[in-house]
Amino acid sequence: MLSFKSVVCALGLGVLADAQVPVSLGSASAYAVFASSAITNTGETTIGAKIGISKGTSITGFPPGVYTGEDINNDASTVAAADLLAAYNAIAALPITTDLTGSDLGGLTLGPGIYGFTSSAGLTGVLTLDGQNSTDGDATFIFKFGSTLTTASAAVILLTNGANACNVYWQVGSSATLGVETVFNGNVLAQASITATTGSSLVGGGFYALDGAVTLDSNTIDTIGSCGASIAPNATWSTSSLSISTSPISASLNFLPTTTTSTVADLPMVLRN
Repeated sequence: MLSFKSVVCALGLGVLADAQVPVSLGSASAYAVFASSAITNTGETTIGAKIGISKGTSITGFPPGVYTGEDINNDASTVAAADLLAAYNAIAALPITTDLTGSDLGGLTLGPGIYGFTSSAGLTGVLTLDGQNSTDGDATFIFKFGSTLTTASAAVILLTNGANACNVYWQVGSSATLGVETVFNGNVLAQASITATTGSSLVGGGFYALDGAVTLDSNTIDTIGSCGASIAPNATWSTSSLSISTSPISASLNFLPTTTTSTVADLPMVLRN
């Protein structure tokens, strides 16, 4: 007989009792990319906020990549590193509400909650995070991985019904790797390194590598809007582009994967500073 928790996992539902868990990145929230040792880029990466490193001195590949500002080995980056460590440890201490060990995240629709994997996990296809009609964007999604997080090529994270990328957290015990042309959302806090492969995009959130490097390759990161501003457009995603139309904001993003054309009727995207 299936337990209640098994049914919850199978249906892709979160447990709401611990859904609203405050997590603060502190001063690190001002960064779109932050690493301990180095940030390395290949290709025309675009980053819409500042970047920083706390221990190393190497930021390479800019140009051709572009960003809005940097902090290297100074008081600001030292404080940001401490704030990230505090956030990582705070998330690690939280009890999970749903154990997804052995599951692939692809194909699931999850409500607010704290989801755990004892070891590695992956995302193939589409993961939908359902804010369950949150009106203030405070629905919180926390994912905890014992070791690695890896997305397949063309993986997608969709935010619906008031879900806010600023309140999505990925606490990774080792390294995180985004596959080619992945479209990701949320704050990735990896104990070791983060690799964003060719054409992958971070629509809202940030990449934070506590003890290693962040490696980029022709990525689009955090470039359109501000964290906390919720948009609820009608969107069509296809083989080459995502077109968003909403008043007074209009944007066209040409970074979605080459897949079968689909229509997403309710695709809120929450963007950040």
